[in-house]
Formats: sequence, structure tokens, C-alpha cells
Amino acid sequence: MTVDERTRTATVTPGRAAEELELGRDEFRLAVQLGLVRTVPAGESGRRRVERRELDRLKAAPDFPAGLRDRVRAVGTTEAAALLGITPERFTRLARTGHVSPVRFSLNRYRAVVWTYLAEEVAGFGLACPALLTGRLPLELRERLAAQEDLRPRNWRARRLGVLLRATDDPWAQAAAVASMLDPVQLAEVVDDPYERAHLDRLRPPGPPGMPVRAAGRDIAERLTRADDPDEILWHRLSLALALDEARTAQAAPHPGDVGRSGEAGERPGAGTSVRKRRQPAPTMASALFPPALSPALRLPPARPAAAAPLQPSAAAAATSPATATSAAAAAAPDLASTSAWAPAPVPTPAGRPAGPERPPSRPAARARLLDRLRRRRAAGGGRVGGRKRPATWP
Repeated sequence: MTVDERTRTATVTPGRAAEELELGRDEFRLAVQLGLVRTVPAGESGRRRVERRELDRLKAAPDFPAGLRDRVRAVGTTEAAALLGITPERFTRLARTGHVSPVRFSLNRYRAVVWTYLAEEVAGFGLACPALLTGRLPLELRERLAAQEDLRPRNWRARRLGVLLRATDDPWAQAAAVASMLDPVQLAEVVDDPYERAHLDRLRPPGPPGMPVRAAGRDIAERLTRADDPDEILWHRLSLALALDEARTAQAAPHPGDVGRSGEAGERPGAGTSVRKRRQPAPTMASALFPPALSPALRLPPARPAAAAPLQPSAAAAATSPATATSAAAAAAPDLASTSAWAPAPVPTPAGRPAGPERPPSRPAARARLLDRLRRRRAAGGGRVGGRKRPATWP
């Protein structure tokens, strides 16, 4: 029995695990995101499965299955307000000021953001802060609300980042999770190496569940997944810089020409296995038309002689003599050598037809270098670093 077969025997699929735990699909996905149900990667497919002993641990709880279902119960604004005994408007104000953090979001048919909260956390907030449920809100909260403050997206991003960081132990994957919170401009300012940015992009975690498919809704959702507050942006930039230092110490990002990925810590994988040749300048139009072997005096074609009158019989007889023919051939030799490097005259374009663009000269040297580089890469057993498969498996 192979390793993959033993793994599949000791684990079950997420659908099977949700059925045995008596959870719905969304409830099981939320339980995995919150860390209530631990998953493991299965084989090289990148998909995650649930171990049988994890299911046994959850089923052995005294409050199973009601307790697990209560911990993953998600409610909207109206239902959360009913749990606290307040109006939905007051609950929205409390959520905007950061007293309750959403666990996920979605877009309705009007492209409005609908936030969802954990019922257990909502009930815990009501028990911890009963003074905020009645009477007038404090002055500080009213001033923040008047300034159009809304901490719901920021709190959701903080919760999601915590889930992503707990899901992997790879330093580069953790750095990619932090980098996913920044826009491309901020990311380029922190990570100046383009190969490191490409490596982070390959390890980027997928979007949250329920991302819209249409372009308009997807743009709104992507804006919610990126930091927009200056303090939050600065925090993620510093966190990314520290995560990159740790990742570089463990292993450098792959660069073109690296044959293997294995290597000591702090050393680029495959260093010293390939020697890069200095790039030669591409041949230009002038070098193609005028080879350097020719002298400057012979690079220009001779002037075309004017049309001469037909030879008379006497002149033709004189031209056919051996001495005259020898001298004429010797005089014409430089002209033949000089015209060997001259390109033929372009074909005149017929009237009324637009002239097409000139064709660029061929580049045999560039093609030869490209083919040589591809042959050396194939012979070395390397290839394109990375691929369609994601090296990190996210929950």
C-alpha cells in the first residue's frame, strides 16, 4: 500500500466529514476557517482532507453535535440585533466602531455588502458590554460615527489573516498571506526584487469563499480584501518586511537558471550549477547591410552609370578584342566586389496602393542563442520554476 493510499484510508473528504459532523457545507467551511476542524493536505493534488481521529475527537465531545453547530452559527445584522434585544441600526453602529467583528461577507443583488457575524461572539458582547445596549452612545463613539468610521472591513481582514497564518508553517507562504493584504503598488515598494514578487504571487492564497463572479461585484470584493487605512497599510508593510527576512533566512526565492530547489539556508538553490553567458548585442540594420569585413570605401555602391547610346559596329569590334576585354574586366572587378554587400532595390509600389512597412532584417544570431539556451536548460533537467500547481495548500 502506497503512502497516498494509506493517507486516503486514514482520512475522509470534506463532504463526508461534514455529513458525519452533521454540519452544512457553509457551516463546515466556517468551522475549518475558525480552526474548529483541522484538515491535512492529501498527496500532491493540493486538496485537503480530514483525519479520522479528528472526527473521533469532535464526536467524543459531550455537547456534540449541538455545541459544534452553535459555535459555527452565523447570523446577519437583523438576527444579531434580535439576540441583543436592540434595533438593527444600533447594532450596525456598534459593528462599525469595532465592538463586533464580522466573520464573512457577501454581496446581494444590489451589490451591497452584507456582513455576517458569529452568534456566539454576539452573545458574548452583550454579556460583556451591557451599557452599550441601552441609552445614548458615548461621545467618543458618536464622533467616530460622524467621521464615517467603519472598522468592519479591517476587522474582517485581521481575522482572515490570522486564519491564513495559522494554516501553514512555510515562511514564504506566510509572507504571501501578508502580501495579499496590500495592493500591487504597496507590494512593489516593499519587495523590490521581481523574482520574489513572482514567488509570492505563486503562493498567494485564494480569495475568500463566495467571491462574486461578475466583474463589477468582484471589484468591490477585492477592494474589501486589501488594506485601505494608512495605519493598517503601515502595519502590513512592516509585517511583510519582517516575514521576508525570516523567509530569506530559511530559503531564497527561486530565480531563473536555478536547476534545483534544494540548498542550504541563506543560499540560493542551484547556485553555481549554471553559468550565464554575457548577452551579445542584437544585429542591427547597419551591421546586416554593411559587414565589418568590408572597407569604408567599399560600403557604398557605385553610382549607377547613365544610359549610354547603342554601340556602333566599330566600337563593338574594338570592345571584343582580347586586350580591351582584359582591361575592362580588371576595371570592373572593384565594382563587383563593392556591389556584393548591397541590397537589391525595392520593388516600386503600384500607384494607388499604400506602401507596406519595411520588413525587419532576420536575426539568426538571436535565434541561435535562444535555441542554445533552451537546449542547455533541457539537458540540465531544469525548466520553468513554478507552474500551475500551488506549492502551498490553503484551507
